[in-house]
Amino acid sequence: MKKILLVLTGLLLFSCGEKKSDSTNDSSEDLTAKAKGIHERVITIDTHDDINVKNFTDSINYTQNLDTQLNLPKMKEGGLDVAWLIVYTGQDSLTTEGYAKASENAISKFEAIHRLCEEYAPDQIELALTADDVKRIQAAGKKVAMIGVENAYPIGEDLTKFEEYQKRGARYISLSHNGHSQFCDSNTGEKDSIWLHNGLSELGKKAVGEMNRLGMMIDISHPSKESMKQMVALSKAPIIASHSSARALCDHSRNLDDEQLMLLKENGGVVQTVAFSAYLNTEKHEARAAYMKSIYQNVADSLGVAWYERSQFRSLTDQQRNEFMKNYAIVRKLADEKASKDSNAPSAVNVSDFVDHIDYMVELIGIEHVGISSDFDGGGGIEGWKDASETFNVTLELVNRGYTEEQIEMLWGGNLLRVLDEVQAIAATLN
Repeated sequence: MKKILLVLTGLLLFSCGEKKSDSTNDSSEDLTAKAKGIHERVITIDTHDDINVKNFTDSINYTQNLDTQLNLPKMKEGGLDVAWLIVYTGQDSLTTEGYAKASENAISKFEAIHRLCEEYAPDQIELALTADDVKRIQAAGKKVAMIGVENAYPIGEDLTKFEEYQKRGARYISLSHNGHSQFCDSNTGEKDSIWLHNGLSELGKKAVGEMNRLGMMIDISHPSKESMKQMVALSKAPIIASHSSARALCDHSRNLDDEQLMLLKENGGVVQTVAFSAYLNTEKHEARAAYMKSIYQNVADSLGVAWYERSQFRSLTDQQRNEFMKNYAIVRKLADEKASKDSNAPSAVNVSDFVDHIDYMVELIGIEHVGISSDFDGGGGIEGWKDASETFNVTLELVNRGYTEEQIEMLWGGNLLRVLDEVQAIAATLN
């Protein structure tokens, strides 16, 4: 059982100006041993892990080492304590019929997460609603589940559903995904400069207030920059980016530019650096992706399953997308094994590239505003952190770069729990 390190206010003294420890004189064996000790003691939190309800049945579920990037055996092997399981729904038409269909999908994912925690594996994992829950459950030797909602689209135009989602366990919600929602514009508007609301809609502005009242963190990873700026201006509580990286290092609309990062700092929020290849190093990602394209297709063909490019996702039916995600991990694993035998294969984006983004954002906005996420089973995963079983490699890279145990604790979850505490404390004053 890990020793709990309480996230005290004093830890905020570790700012962007603080020097990291000098580990240049330590041997690799010493650093590995040091990293293992730190990894064992701190609470490790990954704020974004997608799910498929087909993996939440009485016969197939996360108690088994499935081909998913995240499950209980992989969490235990890699020392990952807390997984934010995601209620995701894709963007459809802004109609009553579209909202109703999406609502069914969202509720099925809420129910799946509750089944895992309450029926299939209550002795192994428990749902947390507060930072204190996280610490209590982890101290009891169990893994921790938390719930995030990726896209408020299924809420429709009924703001009372935010409270329903909150009661079902949701502790953060993104007001849009890939496509403009009824609440706000998405980052995807950058592609054609076509906007629906020029930021938040009137409904979206009310949603910000409702989430503040309910103690739910506002996630700005997918909304447009203008939407994010308006959310910061309106929100009475800190906000989060549940899975985004630094745009200065990788120019993708899903990343945050320096202005956004500074706004996040001023707001008191946190950006959860994401281990998503395309958002970390464009040149390496594109070279590797071009090389891997035919390998993925060949592996999929040999298995007799469909394979799609990410650019095709929005045109897929729910059935096609679910089928793809079911086979995604095994196809990727076999393709990576095939590529590893080719000495001429372009280098994959790796943990070092990932921590480059952590370094950049720590230097810019301070360590108390930076965290960690994977986007496992939703396209995330990099060389060295391909699934939850390799989680230790992130801690090892942080130690190799001179981060102290207190700083690593903050990055791995202390900062996120601080924000959750603050959001919930502010909500108590609004009710």
